[in-house]
Amino acid sequence: MKQQGIISDFIYQVFALIISVIVVHAVYVAVIRPSADAVMEQQAAQQAIDPDYVGERSLFVVMKDYEQETCIILMFWAMSIIGLKIMRNRNENNLLQRRLLNLSEGMSILPEDARDYARPVQALPAAEREFLLPRAVLAALQRFGSTRSITDVAAVIKDICSTEAERLESELTIVRYIAWAIPSIGFLGTVRGIGEALGQAHRAVSGDIVGVTVSLGVAFNSTFIALVVSILIMFLLYQLQLMQDRLVLDTQNYCDNYLIRHLQVPEKDEHQ
Repeated sequence: MKQQGIISDFIYQVFALIISVIVVHAVYVAVIRPSADAVMEQQAAQQAIDPDYVGERSLFVVMKDYEQETCIILMFWAMSIIGLKIMRNRNENNLLQRRLLNLSEGMSILPEDARDYARPVQALPAAEREFLLPRAVLAALQRFGSTRSITDVAAVIKDICSTEAERLESELTIVRYIAWAIPSIGFLGTVRGIGEALGQAHRAVSGDIVGVTVSLGVAFNSTFIALVVSILIMFLLYQLQLMQDRLVLDTQNYCDNYLIRHLQVPEKDEHQ
């Protein structure tokens, strides 16, 4: 099941990237670049008529270059991955609202009863059995039935939760890479724009500064978009990390409240 989950996640990420590329590029070709060209032509015509004319800053012009398009594609790709993980986190949190063991106040679980109490958890749908809570409860009951030790049960729950926290952290590697790559792409646009501006410096000396200003616009606009997108992605990433940390802590608390405190070892086993 874990291997299938890894493969399905990889396929989801690949298709999410492909869809992001297709949709964003289509919007750029159909809307953003034609609108930016129209705005720039209108502003150039106004400046030819009135040298003192100052054009308004257009969002289409700010977003028209390839670096900004790449940043937007990566933004939607990262958001699709984060959205999938948030949905899974919500499903696991919904499971925490249920009483898996059907224990009422005052009831106790003896080591020989552990297998019977594990059956409702084993009867869960296959997808839910892969969640953190059922895995922790099943492992705890199995350990309690075999070792007859409450200390061992607490240890195995802690180990499973710690391992899950590390796994969830490692699965965010691709999102962290995207969050790092977006500002880098913006800086590449800055370097490209400044390089183009320097290449037209001789024209600026003769009084034609249009090419220089357009190239500098590429430099600053790409950095601006990249930083804005990076801030958004990092905010969503930290919110996801917070939800995952809470899930692990809530699972531990659930096991403490609804499992461990109901465990009871016969006195003859305690004295052995």
